[in-house]
Amino acid sequence: MPEFQNPNLQSQGGAGGSGGGGGDLRSMLAIGSLGVAVFFGYQIFFNKPKPETQQPAQTQQQSQQGANNVQTQSAAPSASPAAGSAQPAGAAPGITAGAESETTVQNANYKIVFTNRGAQVKHWYLLDKHYQDSDGHQLDLVQKEASDKFGKPLSLYTYDSSLTSQLNSALYQVTNSTGGTGVLTAPGALTFHYEQNGLDVIKTFNFDSSYVIHAEFQVRRNGQPVLSLLTWPAGLGDMEEFGPKPPDRGGVPISAASQITYSVDGKTDSMSAVGGGFLFWAKPEVSGGGTLTQPFEFAALSDLYFAAAFLPDVPARTTMVTLHNTIDILSDPSNPNSGKKPAHVVGLAVGDTSGYTSLRLYAGPKQTDLVSGVRAMAPDGKLTGPTLHSLIQYGWLTIIATPLFWALRFLNEHGIPNWGWDIIILTAIFNLIMLPTRIGMMKSSLKMQRIQPRVDAIKRKYANLKATDPKRAEMNQEMMALYKTENINMYGSCLPLLIQMPLFFAYFRVLQNAVELRQAHWGWLTDLSTPDPLHILPIVIIVTMLVTQLISPAPGMDPAQRRMMAIMMPLIFGFTLWHYPSGLALYWCTGNLINFIIQISINNSSIGKELQVIAAKRAAKRNAGGGNGKTIQGRR
Repeated sequence: MPEFQNPNLQSQGGAGGSGGGGGDLRSMLAIGSLGVAVFFGYQIFFNKPKPETQQPAQTQQQSQQGANNVQTQSAAPSASPAAGSAQPAGAAPGITAGAESETTVQNANYKIVFTNRGAQVKHWYLLDKHYQDSDGHQLDLVQKEASDKFGKPLSLYTYDSSLTSQLNSALYQVTNSTGGTGVLTAPGALTFHYEQNGLDVIKTFNFDSSYVIHAEFQVRRNGQPVLSLLTWPAGLGDMEEFGPKPPDRGGVPISAASQITYSVDGKTDSMSAVGGGFLFWAKPEVSGGGTLTQPFEFAALSDLYFAAAFLPDVPARTTMVTLHNTIDILSDPSNPNSGKKPAHVVGLAVGDTSGYTSLRLYAGPKQTDLVSGVRAMAPDGKLTGPTLHSLIQYGWLTIIATPLFWALRFLNEHGIPNWGWDIIILTAIFNLIMLPTRIGMMKSSLKMQRIQPRVDAIKRKYANLKATDPKRAEMNQEMMALYKTENINMYGSCLPLLIQMPLFFAYFRVLQNAVELRQAHWGWLTDLSTPDPLHILPIVIIVTMLVTQLISPAPGMDPAQRRMMAIMMPLIFGFTLWHYPSGLALYWCTGNLINFIIQISINNSSIGKELQVIAAKRAAKRNAGGGNGKTIQGRR
């Protein structure tokens, strides 16, 4: 149920407490605090050990030694097509291009623009109309500002900075498998070849009808292989906060959710830019230039909705280098004159320790069907390894968020093909399922009010005892015996809250990580994953919560406490959702409207009328006793 249960309905006695409502108020606040503590404190209590990452200086020294060892090995001509075509230094004239040129590769899913300068990618457009940028244009996965500063996708990385610079600035000779120039329609292949002064580099890319491409490459110096890695150096195209006109996504940049995810022996782990923070399940911090050499089945750079995942053909010989940089962005995207703050941008490089690398690359959306269909290579050389589905991460709420997403998707595919209406329908269904617990809570509250005089009598009996007096245990035993005799569960009114909070955070995770809901429209909302631009939903949330609180009968609750809770809780939730995804606010707002209708119905039931009578009697008794508190009566 998408609202905190009204503490005014949870009046109950508590051992050692005074009055009927304080115990429930404390219980509600305690459980609410526990929910928040679990959500935001998860990163502290479940911190994963940081992988053994070599520091850049140590990495360069040790890996350079590894590179030298690779160079001393005799090259096996049959190791790869690239290796077979390499020539010893001086055996053939240099191979290079006379001028920079571009080649476009296209299928139904993407359009990739290669440049022969560095044999790397300038643009990687997604052609599906569901994946557009905030201006409605084709989304370019190559983040321009980050790539211009830190390097372009499919460039090469070595432990020799001068060699790396040479490899990524050289003009390669391009061979198109179809024999044409300028444009290649998949399926097909591109080969880039550069040979000069003893340096021989061949990079070959194969394309089919899917989002996956295949890459083979090798760098040789004086005939010997050099350890080199294929990179996606910095960020993805959805990180528009680095651009000249950053969109306002509620103050949280997409880059804050960037991470490196990898799989070893079928187990997935993640590293975030700053070690947790926005991502509660990605613990270790991405180091700049740190090397990890493990049998990686895949290693991926991703943000909330898109990923670039490397899947080595020989996982046992895989090495990965993590990259970490920062770019200054506006602290307030809506104000071009606001100050600057650093935003983290991560990248990675993947290669084979033998010096010859063959791997696949998936670059595209983290859509469930797509990533579930891409499998890593198993140790036996077959494509039976883990899928990329683990790139879609809901954190510790996966057990709730996953079925929630599938329920929304089922409604979208078999009901109304609009994610906003699907959220509304599913929320209504949840509220109907929760209705028995709501009624049970009201019955429990009524029982508590009926026995409240007897509870007060027990408290008066032991009123003169000190808090440390052992006889206070007898008071607690008498009260528990009373609850048992009357068949009352002291914590029955807390059950709806215990169900609501995980559901609320699960909705948050689904809206934050399901690319299917990215840029989903409903009414005036153009993107359910971003805040309501007109702030209509947060205002409706505040009003509906306030009215529902006021019309709920609250016998036994202190009037001052009631006024505070009736005003503070709506304000807290309304202004919190002011900056959160509008899909989450739509869920909460729908639940509030349904609860308002349910509360009116309960007020007109026998339970509601009896609670109102008890509230009126207690108010009259309080006023007759000279109390200055004024009880707000439940209205029909």
